[in-house]
Amino acid sequence: MGRLQLPPAAKMFYFLLFSSSIFLVCRATVCPCERPELCEQIRDERDFEVVHVYVFDVGGKTWKSYNWSMVTTVAAFGKYDAELMCYAHSKGARLVLKGDVHLPYIVDQDNRTAWITEKVNLAKSQFMDGINVDIEQAVDEGSSEYRALTDLVKGTTEAFHREIPGSQVSFDVAWSPNCIDKRCYDYVAIAESCDLLFVMSYDEQSQIMGDCIAMANAPLSQTLNGYDQFLSLKINPKKLVMGVPWYGYDYPCLNFSQEGVCSLMKVPFRGAPCSDAAGTQKTYKWIMTQVNGSLSGRLWDDKQKAPYFNYKDQEGQIHQVWYDDPQSICPKAEAVKSKGLRGIGMWNGNILDYSDEPVARQQTAVMWNSLLGC
Repeated sequence: MGRLQLPPAAKMFYFLLFSSSIFLVCRATVCPCERPELCEQIRDERDFEVVHVYVFDVGGKTWKSYNWSMVTTVAAFGKYDAELMCYAHSKGARLVLKGDVHLPYIVDQDNRTAWITEKVNLAKSQFMDGINVDIEQAVDEGSSEYRALTDLVKGTTEAFHREIPGSQVSFDVAWSPNCIDKRCYDYVAIAESCDLLFVMSYDEQSQIMGDCIAMANAPLSQTLNGYDQFLSLKINPKKLVMGVPWYGYDYPCLNFSQEGVCSLMKVPFRGAPCSDAAGTQKTYKWIMTQVNGSLSGRLWDDKQKAPYFNYKDQEGQIHQVWYDDPQSICPKAEAVKSKGLRGIGMWNGNILDYSDEPVARQQTAVMWNSLLGC
């Protein structure tokens, strides 16, 4: 097979990316922490009686209000924050890079090696503790991209473990290994080569094959069935971290039945005629400010084990909002323990209300505590 040909702009982008990483490593890196020992990478797992808690952070300073008594890893998806690195290390928690790449690019082995080298060098220069590989692109089973992705994760893990002893390499997967969103990866081989899989047990309506109606973002039975599918592949449960959503979906209803069923506009996605793209993602903070003044107040769907509410916008259109709260998260956290999984985490840690308002403070504390179970 010939070498993959990239457009000139893409070649220049990856050249500059790689060159900048070399510059970062070659220049003298000075520890930005007040205590130099805080720049030492975390090598050991924290000793917890409960579970590993994996937090995605998308930027800003709300991390200062996290419940650090339970956090073990923070995946930095926002701009690099040296203050966050120092603070996480002071709490014995890892801070890991985000890793993403256009899959056709890494079909070429040289490109793969360059990407891995760039990420290792970047982690070293920023005193970080590993990488979270977040590649959510569609892949056909057995394709060159399928094989390249497996090789990428294996090579990344080997390089990080060699260059940063004790570092952690994680890989994000959909809620089920059954080619969700056409992400037909070699889950078994990837799980064997990396330290953990972060299972994104949300956006479970990304492909709606049945009735095009508003539903729960992460219905309990479907969520737990996804883990049974991963475990049926003989993937070690200690490689699985359950991701839960700290956000919901606001769906404008084309029709709203007497039974409270919200019909959606059809927005296709990766082979499905309908998807949650018909709605808009809303933060838990926004949801908590809207639910009490809504048409319905908080409602509970006992089949999907999820809360929702209905409201009317300024144009008079009815919306239905599905989300997760402590009541829906709690049984999922219990399943983490009963199934022997590695831990639990959320997308994302920033979107609770961390203000000093008493009700918000209570709601935020209860959401963090729900990660530990009922």
